[in-house]
Amino acid sequence: MNPDSRRLRFVYFLVAGSGLVNVARAMSLSFLAVKLQQSFGLGPAAIGVLLGTGPLLGAIAAPVAGSLSDRVGRQFMLVLMLVLTALSLIGMGFAQSVTAFCAAQIVAAISIAVYEPISRALMSDICPPELRLKYFSWRYMAVNAGWAVGPLIGVAAGTAFSLLFTLAGCIYAAFAFALHLVGVPAEPKAAGSEATEERVSIIASIRAAIRDPRLTFFVGGGTLLIAVYGQWSATLAPYLSATLEGGVDLFAYLLSINGMVVLAGNLFARRLIEKVGALHAMVLGCVLILASELGFLASTGFSGFALFMVLFTIGEILVVPSEYLLVDGICNARNRGSYFGAHSFSTIGNFFGPAIGGVMLGAFGGAGMFLTFAAFAAASAVMFTIGTRMPPPRPRAEGAVAATVIEISGLSSRLRHA
Repeated sequence: MNPDSRRLRFVYFLVAGSGLVNVARAMSLSFLAVKLQQSFGLGPAAIGVLLGTGPLLGAIAAPVAGSLSDRVGRQFMLVLMLVLTALSLIGMGFAQSVTAFCAAQIVAAISIAVYEPISRALMSDICPPELRLKYFSWRYMAVNAGWAVGPLIGVAAGTAFSLLFTLAGCIYAAFAFALHLVGVPAEPKAAGSEATEERVSIIASIRAAIRDPRLTFFVGGGTLLIAVYGQWSATLAPYLSATLEGGVDLFAYLLSINGMVVLAGNLFARRLIEKVGALHAMVLGCVLILASELGFLASTGFSGFALFMVLFTIGEILVVPSEYLLVDGICNARNRGSYFGAHSFSTIGNFFGPAIGGVMLGAFGGAGMFLTFAAFAAASAVMFTIGTRMPPPRPRAEGAVAATVIEISGLSSRLRHA
C-alpha cells in the first residue's frame, strides 16, 4: 500500500476512535457531578475538588508521559492509557462506596489527561504540516460528535449509572485492542535526519520544553481557558439543578447543543482560522467565551442558556484547534511529545475550574462563578498574545561550550596527524 495512503487511513482510524471513546466518556463521565450529588450527597465545593483532583495529577504526569512517548513510542503509551481508562470505568460501575468510586474516577481522569496530548502528537507525526489544521479539526469534530450523542444515551439510561460506566469501559477496551493490532505508519523523515538525530533524556526533553518562553505563556493561557471550558459540566450541572426546575434535563440538552454546534460550525471555524491565523482566531474565541459567561449569568430559562451555549461553543471551536496549531508551530518531530506533554500541564485548569467554580458558586452563587470564568477568558487572550510574540529560547550556554570543546578536540586531532 502507498505510504501516504496508509498514513491517511491511520488518521481516519484515529479520528473515528476518538469519536467512539468520547461517546463512552460523554454518556458516563459527564454525569459525575450529578452522581456525586444525588447518590453520595456531596456539595458543590466537594464535587469540584474531587472532579479536579484527577486532572490535576494528570497534568503533572502528562509532561513525563509525553517525553516518554518520544522514546518508547506513542502507540504503546496510548494503548496503556486506554486500558487503564477501561479498567477504571468498569471499577466505577462496580464501586459501592464514595471512596472506591472517586479513586477509580481519579485513575480514569489521569489516564485521559495523559492520552490526549500523546494522541495529538501522534496526529502531528502522521499528518503533513499543511494538512494538520484540517485533521485536527476532524478529530475535534469527532470528539464533539461523541459529546452530542453520549449525553442523550445517558439521559435515556436514567439512573442506571453502573451499566453506563461498565459499557463505557468496554468501549475503551475495544479501542485499545484495535489500536494494538493496527500498526502505526512510519512518519516521513528528512534526508539524513537519522544520522544527525540525538537521543535526548526524558529529563532533558522536559527541561528544554519548559525553557521555551512561548510555551510558558501558552501553558498559562491554556490553563485559564481550560478552567472555563474543560470541566464546565462540573460547575454548570449543580448550578442548573439547584436553581431551575428540570435543571438536570436542561443540562443534558446543553451538552448535546454543545456537540451539535461543533459539528455544524467546525468547517466554518477551520476556514476562519486559515483566513485570520491561529492567534486572531484564539483571541476572538476568548471574547466569545467571555460574552457567553456573562450571558449565562443573565439567563433564566432554556432559551437563554441554549443561545449562550451556542455562543460558548463557537468560541470553543475557535480556541481549541488554534491552540493546537500554536503549540505545533514551536516544536519539531523530535521534541513534539515533550512539547505537547508539557503544554498539557495546562490541563491543571481541569482542577482549578471545578474547584474555584465550586467554591465561588457555594460562596457567591452564579454571579461569582460566571464572572470569575469571564475574567479567566479575558486573561487567557492576553497571555496567548504575549506568548506568540515572544522569541524562541536561546541555545544553552552548555551547548556553546560543548561545541567549542568539540572544535578544539578536532583541531588537536588534526595537529597530531599533521
